Amino acid sequence: MSILNVLLRPDQLLVAVDTWAEDALTQKPSVGAKLLLIPQHNLVLASRGSAQFFLKIYELCLRASFRADFTMEQLMAELGLVMDHLWPDYIRAAAEAGIAGDILHSELVLGGWSPKNGRMVATVYAKDADGGPARVQPLDGGVASPGEPLRGRPDSFELRAVLEAGRLQAAYLNESVGRSVAGGRLLVAVL
Repeated sequence: MSILNVLLRPDQLLVAVDTWAEDALTQKPSVGAKLLLIPQHNLVLASRGSAQFFLKIYELCLRASFRADFTMEQLMAELGLVMDHLWPDYIRAAAEAGIAGDILHSELVLGGWSPKNGRMVATVYAKDADGGPARVQPLDGGVASPGEPLRGRPDSFELRAVLEAGRLQAAYLNESVGRSVAGGRLLVAVL
């Protein structure tokens, strides 16, 4: 499950994720970094959902970032298509491992400084078991996933507010599901 929070303004991007992870087959808890950097381009890639899928996407983004003609705008334009291309293999591998397909989903955010636009930009990408095309949404202000426990709360870049939002979201998810599916530490990247 996990949480994924993004706050965006022209001069700043904040991305927060929890570190709770679990083995899809055994539900044995673990920890994972669901927020990784492409530092040479001042970009962050973060995930909610499948860690294995996220790591494959990160690997491909990192490889692309070494191209001489790399731009974040091109990566943002291609990422949804790449997710669509990889998703059937991921679904097939999960089925072969005996993992129920209806629990498979991935929400990713790619964001950072855009030299072309002269400001911070971010886009959210989502895939789920239905197999439809990736949902791609450029952000304006941010996104909270899940957003339900944060309704009515003002957005804030203040660390105390970011930590409280993560705590509320983790408690909400764990109560909704009836077991621990979010929590651990909160990783926060501020660009």
